[in-house]
Amino acid sequence: MTIDLFIPCFIDQFSPETAINTVKILEKLNIKVNYNIERTCCGQLAFNSGFWDDAKKIGEKFIKNFSNNRYVVSPSASCVAMVKNYYTELFHNTALHNESKQLQANIYELTDFLVNVLDVVDLGASFNGIVTYHDPCIATKEYGIKNEARELLKQVKGLELREMKESNSCCGFENVFSLKYEPISVALAEQKVQNAIDTGANYITSTEPLHLMHLNSYIKKHNTNIKTINIADIISSGL
Repeated sequence: MTIDLFIPCFIDQFSPETAINTVKILEKLNIKVNYNIERTCCGQLAFNSGFWDDAKKIGEKFIKNFSNNRYVVSPSASCVAMVKNYYTELFHNTALHNESKQLQANIYELTDFLVNVLDVVDLGASFNGIVTYHDPCIATKEYGIKNEARELLKQVKGLELREMKESNSCCGFENVFSLKYEPISVALAEQKVQNAIDTGANYITSTEPLHLMHLNSYIKKHNTNIKTINIADIISSGL
């Protein structure tokens, strides 16, 4: 099997190791990974900020970058949810209507692809630490995934998974919300981090890198004794 890899711009710029680990996971399963260096943003930030014309231009390029019938896999629930849900708004009854529909059917977040397409939960990974999982609201409400990440984490040798209180509560990021409503955003991040600490966990993980970046900013500023780590970095550990 050959798949196309979509690495969102924020992972490319701020956590390229997650991109490398995503490739490691897929190649471990004998999947050939194709990476189009011409690909850019999916248009999520522009769309959520109300700049739909700009989002449409970005989306047009995105669709053309993945204009084949292969699976497209990405380590970001929010970017995949953007394509699956809102490309319908941008490209319905346009020249790219059919191509958009095809891409929406083919694109998957990494844990969803592993568990529900490949039927894989045990990659043979090992990771020593106590981990708690943050349910991104965009993943549960807009994408529809919840237990996939937990199924994968439970199979990692040396890892203890502990559930935090209100794991699906908002962390305060949600794209431009954290910029427009900073005090509320910080308060929500504080509560999320405290819920994680209360479990005794060493790490917070998630399918949403942007949420982890947001929480990590709070953790670093307040010198809190917990770390964030992308789920791709955990389930690739020891491979």
